[in-house]
Amino acid sequence: MDSVAWLFLICFVLTGIGAILVFREMKKVRRERDLLSAETKALKKKLGAAKLDYIETKLSPHLFKNILNSVQSHAYQTFVSLDKLSGVLDYVLYESSERFVTPKQEFEFTNNLIEINKIKVNPLFDFRVKLNIDENDPVFNEKVLAPLVTVDFIENAFKHTDFLADGSFILVQISLQNGIASLKVQNRISSKNPMEKDRSGFGSGSLEQRLKIIYRNRFTLRKTVQDEIFTAYLKIDLNDKYNQVRHTR
Repeated sequence: MDSVAWLFLICFVLTGIGAILVFREMKKVRRERDLLSAETKALKKKLGAAKLDYIETKLSPHLFKNILNSVQSHAYQTFVSLDKLSGVLDYVLYESSERFVTPKQEFEFTNNLIEINKIKVNPLFDFRVKLNIDENDPVFNEKVLAPLVTVDFIENAFKHTDFLADGSFILVQISLQNGIASLKVQNRISSKNPMEKDRSGFGSGSLEQRLKIIYRNRFTLRKTVQDEIFTAYLKIDLNDKYNQVRHTR
């Protein structure tokens, strides 16, 4: 075998060895990248849970304070109010400790919260609740809805409405159709107490952050003011969460 052939053979062997080494190194890098990606996802999941826990701990004291103030200021309806309050407390202390509740549970809680706040309202005041709930919807009795998402809407309506002004009103619309839950609350804003950011409350910023963590881009949260009418609107597509629940059974 001449020198050219030997040189060709040596180059071929060295190229093969180099290719093997490069392949092993790439495999090692890919494995480390996959491990880092898994750790990153785990950290994001833990961060999301931590954010939710933190947000939820800020909610309950504020909610209780407003409810108890309503009950205390209307002693003649204390018995009825305490009955509703009992339902609210049970929900907050037990059901809402779960990551998800059923739409049925959340809507019942919302109704109790409305009834408690209504004791502050003159019976002649224009207060309307409209329900469009399909109780046969598959998601109605499934734990797919984040608890306490309605509190901010109901409390702000009662807090910022001018109950003595002509044409004043509160309108609450709750809907569940085709796996989509929605809540719309409208009220005439008090000129003496305009809408301001409540630093002590559970504001829309925290609510939006919470919804982004849970539902990503499958929700709509909108708050607008037009002609002294404040409108708060929330829509959540629960179908993805429902499919996840079904597939984990």
